Amino acid sequence: MELVITLLVVGVILLVLETLLPGMIAGVIGLLCLAAGVITSFVTFGPQTGFYVFAGVTVAVIVGTFIWAKYFPGTRLARQFTSNKTSGAIGTDRPELLGQTGFALTSLRPSGTALIQDRRVDVVTEGVMIERDTPIKVVAVEGMRVVVAAVPSKPISQ
Repeated sequence: MELVITLLVVGVILLVLETLLPGMIAGVIGLLCLAAGVITSFVTFGPQTGFYVFAGVTVAVIVGTFIWAKYFPGTRLARQFTSNKTSGAIGTDRPELLGQTGFALTSLRPSGTALIQDRRVDVVTEGVMIERDTPIKVVAVEGMRVVVAAVPSKPISQ
């Protein structure tokens, strides 16, 4: 009887410690202790008592998991493990490119590289292929996506 209770108590303690200790080792050993406690109860006390221990451990693990998932993230201990701050902006917006002109360094089919403000920029077209060395103009900036269109080489006369 003492062995079954000891295995179950040690298993529960190790599962709780898994919250604080990295690596899943305590959790795996805790689950193994719970399983060993259930198996030992079957061997020692027979199938009926063993089933009751198995059902109790199963219900306790499921209920304990739900309670832990609901209440632990809001505790002071959990807040020590999580960060609510932004560690840095990735700075992908390039609104300064809107309306700028340049030329295609590669063929844009529909994506490629262009030289805009003396910088190489990955760009996409509005769907039309643009040949290399064609003058282009930035028509939209959508996050990291820089959309360009070909600039007519000669003005349209009417």
